[in-house]
Amino acid sequence: MPDDTHLDPSGSLIERLDLSPLGTGPLDGLTFTVKDNIDLAGYRTSYGSPSWRDAHTAPVHNALCVDQLLAAGARCVGKAVADEFTYSLDGENPFFGTPRNAKAPERVPGGSSSGSAASVANGLADFSIGTDSGGSIRVPASLCGIWGMRPSLHRISEAGVLPFMPGVSTVGILSAEFGVLDAAARVLLRSGTKPVASVKRLLLLTDMLEVADAEVADQAQAALEKVTENCGLVPEPVRFAQLIGEDLPLSYCNFEALRDLQTAEFQSILGNWIETAHPELGFTFSMAYGNVKQFDRIAALESLTRCERLFEKINAGLPEGTVVCFPTAPVIAPLKGSLNTLEAVADFYDRTMIMTAFSGVGRLPEISAPLLTVDGCPVGLSFAAAHYQDEFLLRAVNEMLKA
Repeated sequence: MPDDTHLDPSGSLIERLDLSPLGTGPLDGLTFTVKDNIDLAGYRTSYGSPSWRDAHTAPVHNALCVDQLLAAGARCVGKAVADEFTYSLDGENPFFGTPRNAKAPERVPGGSSSGSAASVANGLADFSIGTDSGGSIRVPASLCGIWGMRPSLHRISEAGVLPFMPGVSTVGILSAEFGVLDAAARVLLRSGTKPVASVKRLLLLTDMLEVADAEVADQAQAALEKVTENCGLVPEPVRFAQLIGEDLPLSYCNFEALRDLQTAEFQSILGNWIETAHPELGFTFSMAYGNVKQFDRIAALESLTRCERLFEKINAGLPEGTVVCFPTAPVIAPLKGSLNTLEAVADFYDRTMIMTAFSGVGRLPEISAPLLTVDGCPVGLSFAAAHYQDEFLLRAVNEMLKA
């Protein structure tokens, strides 16, 4: 494990950097970090794995999203720790360590964009870019008490971003301030000046409240009362089955659709390399990869069809001007080392991914806002809109929260 603790006591960074801006623009004076599955020219990309880092040469070019930020005036100050092969939601990496959760130091930061979230929460950078497939931007944003945005699938260029699960994964942004998140997102989204509608309806997805711990659900509803005071919109309770017009549970998004798509894509993209290179693997990843190896991809092909059908139905239920709201995660951050039994892992991952899979299969933009506190620990409240309605969602969150 690199001994950079004297440079970064939070353990958020693999390496401190000072990459100067390539131009001037809306991000002048801002600093950012980059998750270590996103290329920086001249620096080896680890993918959260020393074996991967040592087996690959340093890239010649930055990822395109990095160049966009540098050209807009931002300065890159570090490579951020990522979970092993970015295949985790807890933020504990056996090789690079567990970044410090600034607002709950005895608890995990969430992953797999663990160092990205922690570098922002610990004040090392104004914002960070990471990636999100099953919640890897949203979960650490929620558990660390910062802002996090998963944009619509493929709105941001993934050139120079290590492939993971292309049917689900996207580049996203984390920041301590909404204004910074908004500015960075608009650069990466290549937002134009086209007029954007105001928010007309706010839906509360009640199935999410049932998945979450009671305290999280209560705090979410209390926070929405303040939203009503701010903008006058009264949240309309709706169940997932009502939203899509079909009698299916919310859990269908994960267990019958997204999970199989993720696993099949992981087999094709990383499984081939793991099987031929035989890299050193951490214990937790080895357990998860055992399930990947046993996965019957042919039997699961129907899941791809289910994902497409859910994408259509979810977006049909979110017409122009509509925002849907729910807790970002069902729990506060688990204590470090507490996810050491199959029961504990299943409870955290299954419930969390029931919630994060909704935007995953819907390919929705989702913003986690740091609005909830349970037992002194942060939890996010998420707002999502229809696919490719990213600029509308940014405006809507600003209007509703006066962010």
